[in-house]
Amino acid sequence: MSKFGFLKKFKGSSNNENSNINFKIENDNCNGEECRKCVTACPNNVLIVENNQTSVGNPLGCKSCRVCASICPNDCIIFKDSF
Repeated sequence: MSKFGFLKKFKGSSNNENSNINFKIENDNCNGEECRKCVTACPNNVLIVENNQTSVGNPLGCKSCRVCASICPNDCIIFKDSF
């Protein structure tokens, strides 16, 4: 298992009962490694980039502040009340 092997459980998911993540990541438009704006902006270090895709690295750290969504130039982060 890789260092971030547990990410597959949370990646792009907002409906996982074992986490407090209430957003999803639409990786189709994500520039991942090139951009990293959401990763850098998150005050709780929730997001990481793995294999050039943004993923949830620290699901329990999300406080729903929406900084990540507000800074994403491609609108890849969508909070639950928006879908």
